Amino acid sequence: VQLQASGGGLVQAGDSLRLSCAASGRTSRNYSMGWFRQAPGKEREFVAAASLSDGTVGGTNYAYFMEGRLTISRDNAKNSLILQMNTLKPDDTAVYYCALNPAYPRVPYQDAARYRYWGQGTQVTVSS
Repeated sequence: VQLQASGGGLVQAGDSLRLSCAASGRTSRNYSMGWFRQAPGKEREFVAAASLSDGTVGGTNYAYFMEGRLTISRDNAKNSLILQMNTLKPDDTAVYYCALNPAYPRVPYQDAARYRYWGQGTQVTVSS
């Protein structure tokens, strides 16, 4: 499985961004995908995740510090997981990574160790 993250960029505080993670290779019908981020000098942290069944989003899980500003969805035509981020803040500046867990939990995991495949990351920079 290969993952390709895209959609990052430089935006101003209050703006929105739409990140996309395209998956290729052999995936099962049911699995989960997540987004994580890592800012300079900080540890990687969970952002959002979704459990997917036949391309339909089932359970979702959002980091408490971004809840209300995120929506995770699926673009089946592009076999991609979409993360819509609104009202961005300078503290949201980080490299954002997508990851895939071959398991299908009812509530997708926040633990990065549960995810087997990782994309290369896309830089998000929010200026004040």
